[in-house]
Amino acid sequence: MRYHEYISKEYRELDNVNHPKHYGNGNIECIDYIKDFLNPDEYQGYLRGNIAKYLHRFPYKNGVEDLKKAEWYLKRLIEAQGNKT
Repeated sequence: MRYHEYISKEYRELDNVNHPKHYGNGNIECIDYIKDFLNPDEYQGYLRGNIAKYLHRFPYKNGVEDLKKAEWYLKRLIEAQGNKT
């Protein structure tokens, strides 16, 4: 079961970190499409780039929310690395 299936629809609509409303349109989540579209090295590069982006901008833009977004991508990078070993 995916993360968004565990939480209520009302909370998902307000959760800008784990389930941004604008990324859930369509039949699959954007991150799932990107993971399927890219090869494993490209996908990990994508994750690393997003981690860097959110860590860089957190003091200037969204504060803790951006740190949580970086953490969200970091968890997926750790998961992807776990699949390599």
